[in-house]
Amino acid sequence: MRNYMNKALGLVNEFGKFVDIFSALNVRRPAQEGAADVGDVHAVPFILECKNVKSPAVPTFLRQAEVEARHAGFPYGVAVVKVPRMNVRRGKVHFTVRTWTRVRRALGLTTQQMRDAYGFAVSLRGLDSGKWYLTTDVEAFTRLVADMRKGRSY
Repeated sequence: MRNYMNKALGLVNEFGKFVDIFSALNVRRPAQEGAADVGDVHAVPFILECKNVKSPAVPTFLRQAEVEARHAGFPYGVAVVKVPRMNVRRGKVHFTVRTWTRVRRALGLTTQQMRDAYGFAVSLRGLDSGKWYLTTDVEAFTRLVADMRKGRSY
């Protein structure tokens, strides 16, 4: 995940070395903090909680991502779930409805523009809106990160 995003965002050279080793925009895997976990991957302004499981529990992963984003002082937490036997760029990135709306507003997009630009699909799980989420793939999410960084609206 980290390596894919750094390459796609142009943060590494052809040898995989950071162009600017001190840039806060480099996608990194932080040291784990124990009880105050800060997420698996930092991709400013997002914390990514990365999972490789057979039966994803997306709402649980999203709650974990949002707690870890608060611990790390980042505005957004998302869950990333690997798709078996697929390239990393096809992994699924899940947003809570609240996070998706905040990101959409930060980008200045309408709901339809956000869905069209980044290929989001909606998952509604029953009447409990706390279990609803929106999903895109890692490739589209990386474009979204680049667009967020251009506007610096977080």
